[in-house]
Amino acid sequence: MKRIYSNIDPSKLILTEIRRAELSEYRVDLSPDEEFLQVSGRKLNKDVRAPAHRHLPIDRSTDITQEAWIVLSGRIKGVFYDLNNEVLYETILKCGDCVVLYRGGHSLETLEEDTLFYEIKTGPYFGLEADKESI
Repeated sequence: MKRIYSNIDPSKLILTEIRRAELSEYRVDLSPDEEFLQVSGRKLNKDVRAPAHRHLPIDRSTDITQEAWIVLSGRIKGVFYDLNNEVLYETILKCGDCVVLYRGGHSLETLEEDTLFYEIKTGPYFGLEADKESI
């Protein structure tokens, strides 16, 4: 697992990246506890069970949108930007890889036909004009 921090403010985590091959039978927490988007990964064997549960209501407040990309097939090039909008990190994500974006900017380019991925974000979503600005 790789954690990329800001060059502008080294205390700010920009993203976490994990490769499919890094997953094991033990839970890997990609997100530090203080981040709003919590992502973990694990390779599950047959008959692994999680007891039935639900999550308690907790009042949470944030002014930041965080997101995760999980590649199902194909390849994606991600370019990630620091707090000052300068390129900080580039990577190629393949099937089973995941990146969690906490702050900074990003761009995405598909490198193969029929690439599939999930994008998961904190919400609610207020529309394109309220949510994004070009860099």
